[in-house]
Amino acid sequence: MTLRKFAGLGALLSIVMPSLAMAADEVAAPVLNSGDTAWMLTSTALVLFMTIPGLALFYGGMVRSKNILSVMMQCFAITGLITILWFVYGYSMAFDTTGMEAGVVNFNSFVGGLSKLFLSGVTPASITGPAALFPEAVFVTFQMTFAIITPALIVGAFAERMKFSAMLIFMGVWFTLVYAPIAHMVWGGPGSLLGDWGVLDFAGGTVVHINAGVAGLVACIVLGKRKGFPTTPMAPHNLGYTLVGAAMLWVGWFGFNAGSAAAANGTAGMAMLVTQIATAAAALGWMFAEWVTHGKPSALGIASGVVAGLVAITPAAGTVGPMGALVIGLVAGVICFFCATSLKRKLGYDDSLDAFGVHGIGGIVGAILTGVFAAPALGGFGTVTDVAAQVWIQAKGVGFTVIYTAIVTFIILKVLDAVMGLRVTEEEEAVGLDLAQHNERGYNL
Repeated sequence: MTLRKFAGLGALLSIVMPSLAMAADEVAAPVLNSGDTAWMLTSTALVLFMTIPGLALFYGGMVRSKNILSVMMQCFAITGLITILWFVYGYSMAFDTTGMEAGVVNFNSFVGGLSKLFLSGVTPASITGPAALFPEAVFVTFQMTFAIITPALIVGAFAERMKFSAMLIFMGVWFTLVYAPIAHMVWGGPGSLLGDWGVLDFAGGTVVHINAGVAGLVACIVLGKRKGFPTTPMAPHNLGYTLVGAAMLWVGWFGFNAGSAAAANGTAGMAMLVTQIATAAAALGWMFAEWVTHGKPSALGIASGVVAGLVAITPAAGTVGPMGALVIGLVAGVICFFCATSLKRKLGYDDSLDAFGVHGIGGIVGAILTGVFAAPALGGFGTVTDVAAQVWIQAKGVGFTVIYTAIVTFIILKVLDAVMGLRVTEEEEAVGLDLAQHNERGYNL
């Protein structure tokens, strides 16, 4: 009887165990979350909306009427160019983790591998995210929109004087040698250089704004000043476009910051709240600083303050609380105002649309203050326990990005200038880039 019982038990186990193993596999398999997916799809569309039409209108209104199409054309062309480069190798360079190991510095600490070339392995079934909850294809597109807007921001620094052909080649090379490596060093995960340092950059204060702002500063210095700057009046030709563009950036930025939570959760909700608070504070900070300094507040000023606040809260959006956001916004609004006006005049560089004064300086302010207000003791939601130590880490991240971006950008521009020339002729600049480069007019009266 005993042998029969054991034989029966063995037969039962032979039936049950494979079923249990299959059930365990099913439990362990990642399951797509429709709510997270819907939010990431929405965020992706919002971030693309920031470049076209948001940034195109914001910049387009600030240039002279003879150059509006050239600036808008550059934004659209960059969107097309970076999309294809991201598909071919950009995503792989930024997010392939092959060869990486936490705490180990090697080649792949600086740039990702090439196993994702041409988006190899990205299928409708591949899932990613903090808990593997939404399609990898959505993550690829979301990060693509960040890669698109970053070089587009640089356009504001050299507006009205770079050849369209030179601009295209510069942006392609800059994306390859600067943007993708910096994105990998910050967001590449364990084993990435700045990630292992502990640099906090929730949504791109370093990767996007300091990166673009510094590149813009270098570009405007290498190209030189616009003909007639600063003695010839070069007032914005349509501030209505600029205000509409700023409004689009403000709305789209919720996808930029809250979308960087990569889930529809509490972090996304708080990121949305602090983004709104910081932006409003910076808009008022810039407005009142201008009011006191120049006697009147301006529409261009408040629009610029909006963008300064959006920039500054970007690295901090996932870790700071409402009070921290208020301080970051106010500080950024005031500092960016003085850097875009007094500092620019004093140093004499021609940053046409204040790409460095707003994005570079705003990104630096936000990155440093993230180290302060991410601390729970100051109302933050990060893991910072030693504020001084984290501020030092943030400063190192800023310093590294500034130096790397400045040097590589300078080399790219000087090589291109020697090979093909960067700048349009004086006659073309006088006529305007719309006609000279595209044979079109923004306004046919």
